[in-house]
Amino acid sequence: MDGVPRVPDQRRPAPGNAPEELRPHFSVLGPVRAWHGAEQLSMGSPQQRALLAALLLRDGRTATAHELIDALWGDEPPSQALAAVRTYASRLRKVLPAGVLVSESGGYAVVVADGSLDLALAEDLCAEAEKARGVGDLCQARSLVNKALSLWDGEPLANVPGPYAETERTRLEEWRVQLLESRLDMDLEVGCHAEAVSELTALTAAHPLRERLRELLMLALYRSGRQAEALAVYADTRRLLADELGVDPRPGLKELQQRILRADPALTEPSAAAPEPAAAVVRPAQLPATVPDFTGRASFVSELSEILSAAEGRVMAVSALAGIGGVGKTTLAVHVAHVARSHFPDGQLYVDLQGAGARAAEPETVLGAFLRALGTSDSAIPDSLEERAALYRSVLDGRRVLVVLDNARDAAQVRPLLPGMEGCAALVTSRIRMVDLAGAHLIDLDVMSPEEALLLFTRIVGEERVQSERKAALDVVAACGFLPLAIRIAASRLAARRTWTVSTLAAKLADERRRLDELQAGDLAVKATFELGYGQLEPAQARAFRLLGLADGPDLSLAAAAAILDLPTEETEDLLESLVDTSLVESAAPGRYRYHDLVRLYARACAERDESPPSERGAAMSRLLDFYLASAARVYAIERPGDRTVDHLEVTEHTVQGFSDDAKALDWLHSEAACILACVQQSLGPSTLRRAVDLLLAAKDLAESGASSLRYELATSAARDAAAAVGDSHAEGRARVSLAQVLGRVGGQFEEASAELEQAAQLALKSDDPWTSGNAPNEQGITAAIMNQHAASEIFFRRAIESFRADGNGPGEASALCNLSRVLVSMGCTNKAIDLARQGVTIYDDLGLTFRLANAKYALGIGLSHAGRHAEALDELSDALQVFAENRQRLWEGTTHYRIAQVHLQAGRSAQSARHAEQALATGCMGGDWMRANVLILLGRSLDNLGQLDRARACWTEALVIHDGAGAQEADEVRALLDPVAAA
Repeated sequence: MDGVPRVPDQRRPAPGNAPEELRPHFSVLGPVRAWHGAEQLSMGSPQQRALLAALLLRDGRTATAHELIDALWGDEPPSQALAAVRTYASRLRKVLPAGVLVSESGGYAVVVADGSLDLALAEDLCAEAEKARGVGDLCQARSLVNKALSLWDGEPLANVPGPYAETERTRLEEWRVQLLESRLDMDLEVGCHAEAVSELTALTAAHPLRERLRELLMLALYRSGRQAEALAVYADTRRLLADELGVDPRPGLKELQQRILRADPALTEPSAAAPEPAAAVVRPAQLPATVPDFTGRASFVSELSEILSAAEGRVMAVSALAGIGGVGKTTLAVHVAHVARSHFPDGQLYVDLQGAGARAAEPETVLGAFLRALGTSDSAIPDSLEERAALYRSVLDGRRVLVVLDNARDAAQVRPLLPGMEGCAALVTSRIRMVDLAGAHLIDLDVMSPEEALLLFTRIVGEERVQSERKAALDVVAACGFLPLAIRIAASRLAARRTWTVSTLAAKLADERRRLDELQAGDLAVKATFELGYGQLEPAQARAFRLLGLADGPDLSLAAAAAILDLPTEETEDLLESLVDTSLVESAAPGRYRYHDLVRLYARACAERDESPPSERGAAMSRLLDFYLASAARVYAIERPGDRTVDHLEVTEHTVQGFSDDAKALDWLHSEAACILACVQQSLGPSTLRRAVDLLLAAKDLAESGASSLRYELATSAARDAAAAVGDSHAEGRARVSLAQVLGRVGGQFEEASAELEQAAQLALKSDDPWTSGNAPNEQGITAAIMNQHAASEIFFRRAIESFRADGNGPGEASALCNLSRVLVSMGCTNKAIDLARQGVTIYDDLGLTFRLANAKYALGIGLSHAGRHAEALDELSDALQVFAENRQRLWEGTTHYRIAQVHLQAGRSAQSARHAEQALATGCMGGDWMRANVLILLGRSLDNLGQLDRARACWTEALVIHDGAGAQEADEVRALLDPVAAA
């Protein structure tokens, strides 16, 4: 479809003189309605509304009495038709503002100001969208078409009688579908394939004979990596057209099928030739600022610039810089990137891959950030590394982008991040030579020449101070080993101290303990330089430098740093900013600070050597743990008022992070996820173990969010092992319950979760811990229910209810009641299940637990759906869905879409069911691959009901692979679904 569909142009009346807020407004894209300002006017009987609609749709032109009679009654008007028309017109005139309904030449007209009729607004929006699309501005065109579509409010001219209304209703509905096709076509143009599948599935069910929708669905599925389903759509379409109309699919549809079979590379590209305008393209400019005193390296700058400037028309140019830490790899790469940026007009991407640290950046995380920087929406970014890398290359196709990959660990980390497209280029820095990075231009960066080193020192310190002490300056750069980072640190210290001479600095460097070791292996080569900077710090600065380097997280917030130092926030900020000035600490963002990886190692060595008493190191990390535990417990209490978990956590002594509102609390938890989990893993010694485990309990939202689930699992597993090693049954029991939650609920590893919970239950008896005594059987019940062990599950849940009640834990009791409700549904006890779920809802509601109320409504919705009370079930599940979305519980959000799809399927609404099932697949669900397979089974059933048999079979085949691989009982159900299809 080349343009945006529009209705024929019609004459427009002159705009009214009344202020806009007082003008009458009309709607026909739904019920025929009128407003005067904010007041909705009564339009009377259906025949009066039919008369008004006939006049509104003439767009200000006069309609004769005969034309109105024909519009209202067609060929069979009543005997008093003319009198009736006059009566209807008289009544409307009394309701409408003066001058709106006018009599002209024996007929009538409605005078409507510009922008006062929804249909006219939609036409204007579509005209603007057509212009935007004509110049290639797809983003603006999509936005305008969406605005036009949003003006529809159900069926056009709803419940308006008469042949004219019926004809116009059909015309307007056809136009709406054409607009949807146009908008979806543009969705695919801009790469929103996954989002389009859900909508197209529902639309093809509603309009099964519309081949353009089928074509778009095939393309969306193919671009989403679902080739088998795309081909199945064609097979379903061919069979349907043959059965219903006795015809074959149109040539375009058959050609698309053949291109999919050939895996035509062009199918992954936008079909429209028009380029997007500059305003619609996101051009990232992520390069850090180049240093103003960049010195030397002329041959390397020339060599690299030449390679980058020749990237156009060549397969991706890759240059990899290698050298020891502090040799200036990043400085050179950033400088060259700025020099060459004019050759890459579509943008520059930059990332620090943290390859020298213990936790290098994951390629999938980096790809997610790059895709967002290139304009890809979060919802369009897939989960797996392979899919993200493929989408990244697709987004870069046709663009000229420079990618700077700084501080890489190895070639394996780099490969998925390479653009791979003609005209693009990559600059990589690393401490290792990437001989296994195919096609890369390798550069080994050595230390500066004496001349370059002296020039750099002079530019930082100032020519006047160096000129008079040239020999001392040469001694300084020689003592620094001509290493750029060391020279920069030494020169910066001297520049900041006007009372020092160059000779003073040279004398300090004469001491070998304060001088760089001569080019030794690895990271220790810069130790003497760091020692020099450290030795110039005031005592309070030095203490802060030592202690803050102990934390393992990627960075530190100001509040966390204050906890480590046990100082007020203001004093801590002053210290940190002074350390930033010395280049020993970096400011990652306002209020956040980080160490270069080598500087962190050096700071820790200083802490081991200099901190007195030595116990202060442990005390500092204990304060950080207290801060995270107290703050996470505050978030937990805000999210779950009345939950006794916070009462069972270890006592902390540090002041908690303050939160201005509930949303800020949840924001804090998710923004600190990496730091919190790093702190847990760093705090598994005997004295801090219980608090570390309790931090996992307080931060359990991280497990269910999806984004931090894997890191949470790793931290919890380490905590379990540490507790078992020291024989702490209290901590071990809690850790095993937490681990089971993430293994089962998120990962779908139910056998492993069951084993953890069995041991946790035994440990609870030994430790007499009320938290584990309630939560272990609750989780055991969930796992047993999923494994279809319903009788055992009921026993576990009743045990949990008893434990929670004994502990006075209302939310815990409500959780177990709702879980038991779901088991009773499976056992056929629907009425009892509904009663239990309502008890859970009441408890949560009384406690004001909005977030957990969603879980209760989820359980209640399941019970009501099994009782056949579909409308009530949808109300409860829709409420739950909204709360899960607001609280960023993505996996619960997807699971609720699955339950809504089940209800729609039970109610015979297969199209709606398929749409929600698609949303569940796109969002992800609790239960990992096991639940994904169940969603595919449900989607297949919905598609089967819609006559899309081949696509249904594709869904079931994928589900069978998953369930067979896991040895799940559901595999037999899928085989039973596939056999009849195969037999046919």
